[in-house]
Amino acid sequence: MKPVWALFLAIYLLASPAGAQTIRTDYPACNLMAQHELVGTVGAEITDPQQAHIAERANILQADIGTARKARRISQRLADRLWRKVEAVRTNANTLKRNQTLLGAAERASYDRQLDSIAGTLCR
Repeated sequence: MKPVWALFLAIYLLASPAGAQTIRTDYPACNLMAQHELVGTVGAEITDPQQAHIAERANILQADIGTARKARRISQRLADRLWRKVEAVRTNANTLKRNQTLLGAAERASYDRQLDSIAGTLCR
């Protein structure tokens, strides 16, 4: 029975490169399909559904950054850098919303891509 297990282990080790990165699925921000479908809450300062979506995604991503840091999965330096990037996306969306009546689909897609990039860094 031992040779069979050794064979499976050898195949597994040969099939997976040593430097391969895995995607973490234990953070909500890593599930990009669900993140793209999020509907944020329109309220006091947030008056546009697109802006609410970006704010909700930013909140989730920053919470996951904090969780990853507390679990020591990422360094403090990386956590600070990712946090600032998320905050910059949120600030840009809020500034653009103030200057326009509504955020368009193109702006939302652009902000979603930026947040996806940040999530990609966190989820590796």
